[in-house]
This record gives sequence, C-alpha cells and structure tokens, in this order.
Amino acid sequence: MKFVHWLLLGCVVAMPLSASAQWQWIDKNGKKVFSDQAPPPDVPEKNILRRVGPAPGARSTANPNVDAAPAEGAADAAAATPAKAAAAPKPTGVDKELEEKTRKAEADAKTKQAAEAAKVAQAKAENCTRARQAKATVDSGMRIARVNAQGEREIMDDTARAAEQKRVQSVIDADCK
Repeated sequence: MKFVHWLLLGCVVAMPLSASAQWQWIDKNGKKVFSDQAPPPDVPEKNILRRVGPAPGARSTANPNVDAAPAEGAADAAAATPAKAAAAPKPTGVDKELEEKTRKAEADAKTKQAAEAAKVAQAKAENCTRARQAKATVDSGMRIARVNAQGEREIMDDTARAAEQKRVQSVIDADCK
C-alpha cells in the first residue's frame, strides 16, 4: 500500500514538469501567444520566439560534412551563412504594446520630474526674494519688534539682530544662486 502512495506522490510532483514545455510566438495580428502546443503551420519560423525542443536546423557548430567539402566550398558556405543571418530579421521577443506603455510611463515620469523641478525653483525664487527683503529690513537699523512665545511684544537687541542677519544671509546663500 505504501508503494501506491509513493507512486501517486511521484505523479503529483511530476505534473508541473509537463507545463514547463511552453511555446511562444507572434501571431498574424502581432500579439504574443503563449501555449503548451505548437503554433499553427501558417506561423512563419521567424515569429516563433520560444519552442519546446531545439530549433529545426539548429545543430552543433561542428559540421559533419566538412571533410567531404573542398576548401573553397567551405569558405563560400561560411561567407553565405553570415549574409543569411544578417538578412533574416531576428525576433526581439519584446511586445510592441509593452514598449509603448514603457515609453509613455517614462515620458510621464520625466514630465512629473520637470514639474517638480519647476515648483522647487519657484519656491527658491520666492524664498530668495523674501530673504533679501528681510535682510534689507534688518540692515536698515530700524527698531524691530517680535512676538515671543507668550504673545508679548519684544524689541530686538544687537545680539538678536546679528543672529537674524546671520540666519537671513544663510537663506540668501542657499536659495539665491
């Protein structure tokens, strides 16, 4: 009885292996198709992107007929092979719709980034203008009053004025470039 359980367990474990044999091709409408069955015969060989077994005509690099062919014929065959490879378009395996969506997403990201940079530049320009106005006010020598944490009005003394000049100057150095 234990043998039957092990056999059943082995069959269950081996079932997903059959799903690993997948075909991938581009149909006549330009859509990618994934299947566990071979594509229909009207699909050209160049549109088959992935297959279960080796590609037809794909053999090892060693040619068994090299000894029988003369040296000149071998050179002509070697010259013709790259020409065929260059003439035949290679499937890229990239979905055109996916490429378009990716391009659009990248363009949107660049647009958002440019808008964000414009906002930051505008905020810096406003900060610069305000800091220059504050610097002119502090440097004018007029008496300046502030409201403290208790809501009381207090006049800035020389040390507070120097600290405020230093703070405003640091803002100008940071934002006015």
